Amino acid sequence: MEEKTKKTKAGKAAAKNLVIVESPAKAKTLERFLGEDYKVLSSYGHIRDLKKHDFSVDLKNFKPEYEIPAEKAELVRSLRTAAKKADTVWLASDEDREGEAISWHLAQVLGLPVEDTRRIVFHEITETAILNAIKQPRHIDLNLVNAQQARRVLDRIVGFTLSPVLWRKLKPNLSAGRVQSVAVRLIVEREREIEAFKSESSYRVTAVFTTDQAELKAELNQRFATEEEARQFLESCKDLQFSISDITKKPMRRTPAPPFTTSTLQQEAARKLGFTVSQTMSVAQRLYEAGIITYMRTDSVNLSTLCLNSSHKEIVENLGDRYAKRRQYQTSSKGAQEAHEAIRPTYMNRREIEGTSPERRLYDLIWKRTIASQMADAELEKTTITIQAGKATFAATAEVVTFDGFLHVYRESASDDAETETADTGTIDATLTVGQQLGYKEILATQRFSQGPLRYTEASLVHKLEELGIGRPSTYATIISTVQQRGYVERGDKKGHKQGYIQLTLKPQKDVKRAEKSEIVGNEKGKLLPTDIGTVVNDFLVRYFPAIVDYNFTANTEKEFDEIAQGKENWQQMMGEFYQELAPQCEKVLNERASGHVGERILGTDPQGRTVTVKIGRFGPVVQVGTVDDAEKPRFAQLGKGQSIQSITLEEALELFRLPRTLGQYEQSDVVIGAGRFGPYVLHQKKYASLPKGTDPLQITLDEAIALIEEQRKADAQRHLKQFDEEPELEIINGRFGPYLTYKGQNYRLPKTVKDATALTAAECLDIIKAQADKPKGRTRARKS
Repeated sequence: MEEKTKKTKAGKAAAKNLVIVESPAKAKTLERFLGEDYKVLSSYGHIRDLKKHDFSVDLKNFKPEYEIPAEKAELVRSLRTAAKKADTVWLASDEDREGEAISWHLAQVLGLPVEDTRRIVFHEITETAILNAIKQPRHIDLNLVNAQQARRVLDRIVGFTLSPVLWRKLKPNLSAGRVQSVAVRLIVEREREIEAFKSESSYRVTAVFTTDQAELKAELNQRFATEEEARQFLESCKDLQFSISDITKKPMRRTPAPPFTTSTLQQEAARKLGFTVSQTMSVAQRLYEAGIITYMRTDSVNLSTLCLNSSHKEIVENLGDRYAKRRQYQTSSKGAQEAHEAIRPTYMNRREIEGTSPERRLYDLIWKRTIASQMADAELEKTTITIQAGKATFAATAEVVTFDGFLHVYRESASDDAETETADTGTIDATLTVGQQLGYKEILATQRFSQGPLRYTEASLVHKLEELGIGRPSTYATIISTVQQRGYVERGDKKGHKQGYIQLTLKPQKDVKRAEKSEIVGNEKGKLLPTDIGTVVNDFLVRYFPAIVDYNFTANTEKEFDEIAQGKENWQQMMGEFYQELAPQCEKVLNERASGHVGERILGTDPQGRTVTVKIGRFGPVVQVGTVDDAEKPRFAQLGKGQSIQSITLEEALELFRLPRTLGQYEQSDVVIGAGRFGPYVLHQKKYASLPKGTDPLQITLDEAIALIEEQRKADAQRHLKQFDEEPELEIINGRFGPYLTYKGQNYRLPKTVKDATALTAAECLDIIKAQADKPKGRTRARKS
């Protein structure tokens, strides 16, 4: 046994073939299928990129300047060593443009000839797929590489050219992105559509009709504009005779949705599982690298013959022949050239998997969607009953599933923009006949209000970006996370508000009764909301750089990337044409004298007649009282939580200047409530304590403030372990990772031999500091991965 183990280790060390993949998880999965002649290593994503803080693009020919990041230096050395020892190097990064670029960078850095290096791709990590890929290697596709380089360089040009303009004209540390700015524009414009929307009311009439056997819910085929019109109609119903004028039954079919693409998976996982887009991609990545599902970045809905056959077998064995229907969907996306198959389980007979809860739930969703796509249509019967009374026409409808088909397994969720209000008609009695007289239990006229546009969720934003042709499947998660990280958009909730409505009720032998009711409307969760900074940056870009945030321009840019990927366009020429238009416009905007602060809004004047404005300041949205031309210096106040420069009123703005406020004295010193960059605080004896989240700084009492002061003192006492009278600048602090020394503004760690930090004397502390200060300073070697 020992001899066999030694032989195996020796075989691995002397492997003739080196396979390089992107992730260690993928490497482990591949090792299960390849023999001892293959050694599998991971590049941990890209091994080189544009420099982080430099432009890194030669504007003469737009050639990018790449570097190996310091954290990847040791990894690159180990890959070079392994590549020199191997007879053959196989580059097995992902099959999209990004993966192709990773392989190209590996070839460049490891000194592998691009024209001879073996590039292998596979859509699923199974033994069959891997061995087939080994049998059919190809060369690195430089057209795909150039398409990736074009995207990377163009984004760098936009970021490094536009961002300094934003710093100068708006505030420091802002940034602009080619696709991200367009996403922000969509969200800002939707918010303005909502603000501008004027709701109109109408009266919807429903009735509960009765027979000897059952009740029948129906809706009038018209709505009334006013309460008076609705009342007149109900009054007229007192003398009407209601009868069934028509009964129609119509067979219907519903077909299953196609298997998942990247965007449809992101949308459905958001609606059904509550996942964010980035969470969906992270979980799907783990499932793919474990060999459980096929590649998760695709805009194709095709399924392999193997999947079609195995799905058919699974359906027939478990549900019977009637439930099976073989389908091959056609991909309609024009840019669908980066993958060859939809997202599906690698083995359709694997109904469940082991793993984390998110992994199991997402896999279950993918399995159901895939299997449902190969199932028979659902068969339904729609019954419509028309009820006539004079000129009034009511309709009752009901759908009955006569054969569930694919619905037995999977039911697609409704779109975020789907109509939510539908008539609840219930079931329909099969004994009803044409001409039959009906009574009524009640007839209601309910005031309804037209619904405005809905805010975007992550799922509906992905759908909109795809609809406009902006971005590609591999970029949606990055786009949405980036706009949130930059503080331009936040994912939050909008509290609903109480809305009153009128309901008129008619019951047999009674007068029409009027009731005033209320309901909570407009309650939204997990929606994408533009921040003040996001709104101002968007308005600035729309005004001065309309092409950058133009939807058609951004979509056409994506098409140009596709042309480059197909070898039909020169990417460096594309960069030159773009830069020649952008650079002069940036120069022009930088040299323009602004007539006022961008995004500034005048609210009015304060009681002293000074101008009150709201704008984006150095540290975010602020209210300013006065101007630089006044004799008295301007005063500033940060906006509070939930306040926006778009909606804050003059009265709300002036309230912010009630701080700082003195509550009284404690220990013969003033207790002051103020507001700072990081929120409201208590100030006492030159020490600060933050107010708890949700505490109103204008309502807090002196006793509550004193309690916060005492809590802060306790926390400080636990942190400041020991001070020394003979060395006032020396202190022992209890930090996040244990006690340490601080002396003259510098921190020093304690030796592991110190068991009780508080027992140290000042002299012992100074000896520790001197020993560390005397140590020679040198570069720390990176830890081997």
